[in-house]
Amino acid sequence: MLCSLALSLLALGAPAAHAQSQIYTVDIRPVLNDLAIEIGHVADSRKLVVNLTNNSPTRVRCDLRFDASPQTPLRTTRHINPGQTGTSVLRAQRRWFSVTVDVVCIPAPR
Repeated sequence: MLCSLALSLLALGAPAAHAQSQIYTVDIRPVLNDLAIEIGHVADSRKLVVNLTNNSPTRVRCDLRFDASPQTPLRTTRHINPGQTGTSVLRAQRRWFSVTVDVVCIPAPR
């Protein structure tokens, strides 16, 4: 009886603990140079995924800089063909409270 009560209490507390684990803000600062780039993100407690969709008629190069202090900043580059989506992931090595993502996209030669 006591064991089942303890398990019930643990089960009730588990969702609350998980809900508090993902608390940070995401600030995306794009410089798209008149290119039709759609930017979206998916955030959870272990990673931040940034999706870039190229709606331009030309291939593009997008440079991303993730700043999630106190974690070391991360720089990545994605080349994206017209109509395609590129993804960049920042994985948590330390707990962060805010992430700033600078996205700079320019036309890229084929």
